[in-house]
Amino acid sequence: MSERAVLTIDHVGQRGDGVAFADDGPVYVPLALPGERIAIERDGDRGRLVEIIDASGDRRAPFCPHVGPCGGCSLQQWDPVPYAVWKRGLVADVLARAGIEAPVYPLRDAHGAGRRRATFHARSGGNGRAGRDTLAVGFAGRRSHAVVPIDACPILTPGLDGALSAAWAVAEVLAPLAKPLDIQVTETLAGIDMDVRGSGALKPAVMARLGEVAGRHGLARLTRHGELVIQREPPTLAMGRALVPLPPGSFLQATAEGERILAELVVAALTEGGRRKFGRVADLFCGVGTFALRLAEIVRVSAVEGGAAAVEALTRAARSTHGLKPVVAETRDLFRRPLVPFELKAFDAVIFDPPRQGAEAQARELARSAVPLVIAVSCDPVSFTRDARLLIEGGYRLTGVAPVDQFRYSAHVELVGRFER
Repeated sequence: MSERAVLTIDHVGQRGDGVAFADDGPVYVPLALPGERIAIERDGDRGRLVEIIDASGDRRAPFCPHVGPCGGCSLQQWDPVPYAVWKRGLVADVLARAGIEAPVYPLRDAHGAGRRRATFHARSGGNGRAGRDTLAVGFAGRRSHAVVPIDACPILTPGLDGALSAAWAVAEVLAPLAKPLDIQVTETLAGIDMDVRGSGALKPAVMARLGEVAGRHGLARLTRHGELVIQREPPTLAMGRALVPLPPGSFLQATAEGERILAELVVAALTEGGRRKFGRVADLFCGVGTFALRLAEIVRVSAVEGGAAAVEALTRAARSTHGLKPVVAETRDLFRRPLVPFELKAFDAVIFDPPRQGAEAQARELARSAVPLVIAVSCDPVSFTRDARLLIEGGYRLTGVAPVDQFRYSAHVELVGRFER
């Protein structure tokens, strides 16, 4: 049962909510800013902002009409300067709590032209009518599985301008199935690439209707669970000098500017102090080649990734790009079969960029190795800190951490850490 309360926000917490302290403990209030005196509807340790009694001088009007219900952005209302200080602090605070001392550099903004990939959710009422009166396409609500329907998202790159209308049209075709859909869209050099998940097997007539929708909306490619529905032109992306054929539903850095800055930081960490005479470098959790294809411009690379389609795309790109040093790519589950010290001794440096859960098994093996230089890229300060602790206990020194903000207006932050043995 909710109750009304008036509180003053002390700070913004790790998830982007304003934090106030009541007599019985902290209360978390979305969209509230430090120093604000607010009225809320309180339910346990959660609060819903009802009224801003005294607003912060750092408050700005959100530019998106969906801020509030939509769970995508939580901090459009905050001035960029205190926001950047807070986001850098997310990294510094986690390291400090773990007792890890290292320089944390200023936050690098990497929003660029906007996010080049997104996953829309589609939910249908299931009464067999494929209309918007029974269909919602958009993003999940704040702390909710309910879908907030949207027709435009201003933080997406201009190259995805038609993505939402295409997603609505695809969802309308599939609405009679009454199944929850995830519709992933990616901006590519050929146009919008779309992969639909959750529909299950489809009859030929439905596949044909999806093909018609894709053609009408000018999609470069439409796939269903990775299975080709229709392709107008093969989707590709540039990574350094290489042109990468994109597998359906591929993971990519959220923004092109984020990818560029992260790669720049990795190369800078690798070559710091004039260290350019490397024999071989390993790129672990390499994906389709974000770092490997750029590193191959200066050094031989061994790239390892669990997804076979990503490894094939990386291999094709490396082979078709003139002027690169040799790239050897391997499909391998590094969570179950991390590279061990005997294998790692072949490398002068190792880069690893795991998913959000981190790379605990691989970090343990690196800690036992003699690799002189390790560069860790992460999208989660907590799992990064756990892996960093393993490396430090194994004899490495963390020389610096660079935070990168490609998920502007949210609590997500990327980081690059450099470890010397």
